[in-house]
Amino acid sequence: WLRNLTTYKAKRVAAKKGTLDLSSFMCCLPASQSLMCFSLGFELLKKKADALKMRFQLMLREIQKTKMAMSQEASDAFFSLSQAQYAAGDFRHKVIESVTTAEIRLENRIDNVAGGKLPVFTEVETSRDKAENIGLTGGGGKIQNCREKFRVLLKALVKLASLQTSFVTLDEALKVTNRRVNALDNVTIPRIDKVIDYIVRELDELEREDFVRIKKVQANKIEFAKEEAAKLEALVASGAAVPAAKHVLPSDEDIMAAFEPAADADVVF
Repeated sequence: WLRNLTTYKAKRVAAKKGTLDLSSFMCCLPASQSLMCFSLGFELLKKKADALKMRFQLMLREIQKTKMAMSQEASDAFFSLSQAQYAAGDFRHKVIESVTTAEIRLENRIDNVAGGKLPVFTEVETSRDKAENIGLTGGGGKIQNCREKFRVLLKALVKLASLQTSFVTLDEALKVTNRRVNALDNVTIPRIDKVIDYIVRELDELEREDFVRIKKVQANKIEFAKEEAAKLEALVASGAAVPAAKHVLPSDEDIMAAFEPAADADVVF
């Protein structure tokens, strides 16, 4: 599972695995598993943040483009209104009296972008109003042109409202995701990495203590062998009887031999 770690700090654990024995590696296993989970979470959140940022930039350019186009559409719409009022007179009261229901309604849906829910508004044309007979006495063409211009302006306003609402929601989601990414990268993962480093240092210290202890035992054995050799040389120099050489050190003797001073004669094997 260590091969699946993709971040640099997680790869350090994989590099340490080659220098640790099995017991040392098992001590680091819980922290390494936590580091793996947080590293994978960091990678997923990083990809989500990149996707949200890309959508954020595209939406920002789309908002700017829509605003630039809407300024011209608004100018054309109000200019056509002035032309219609000049040709047909003041027809506002007729329009208000003829309208009973909304001709265009809004439909709200949710767009999913990398796990983020963005509201999207779309216009739905229910039915044509009953104001088609306005301007029969004069200026009907100008009124119809004014109606179409304002219909285009209304669609542009709906599109702009949808983009700006999604932009605000996307901006908040991007901030939350970036905070999580920074928390994992700068707080959580370094903390677990320090825990693993501490475990490795302690295990290395224990290993060095064992090595020193073994070297001390070996030095004691060598010193004991030298003392035995010196005693043997002293006996040879004095002409005394030399005992049989013992090649087994006291530390290597069988402990159970003290309880069996002589072999059992009845035992034939």
